[in-house]
Amino acid sequence: MSLPQANAGFSLVEVMIAVLILGVAIVGLTQGFTTALASSKESELQATAALFAAGQIETLRAETGLTDESTDGDCGEDLPHYRWRQTIAPTDIAGLHKVSVAVEQKQSGELIFELKTLLFEKPAAAKAKSTKNQARGGGDSP
Repeated sequence: MSLPQANAGFSLVEVMIAVLILGVAIVGLTQGFTTALASSKESELQATAALFAAGQIETLRAETGLTDESTDGDCGEDLPHYRWRQTIAPTDIAGLHKVSVAVEQKQSGELIFELKTLLFEKPAAAKAKSTKNQARGGGDSP
C-alpha cells in the first residue's frame, strides 16, 4: 500500500495572486525610476539656470556704468528654450543698486530660477572728484 501524496503544485489562485503582487511591484518600481529621472533633469535645469544668472550678475559687476532699467534676452544656443530678464533698480543709498536676474521658459514664461543681489558703484560725482584728485597726484582722499 502506498501513502497518499500531498498536493505537490500551486493552485491557479496562488499563481494569480503571485502575478498580481509582481505586477504591483513592477508598476511601483517603474514609477520610482520615472520620478528619479524627472527629478534629476529638473535638478540639472535648476543648476544650469543658477549658473547662467550668476554669470549675468558677474558680467554686470565687471562692467561700469550701471543704469537703472529692465532688460531681457535669450540664453543663447546652449539653452535655446529659455530666456533671461534682468532688472536694475535704485536704492536709498547713492550708488547701491538692487539687481535681479530671472531665467524662465521661453514658451510658457514659467520662472525657473531668480537670483537677487545688491551691486555698488561709486556715484558719478564721486568718480569725477576722484579722477581730479588722481590727476593732481592727490589719490582717493575724501
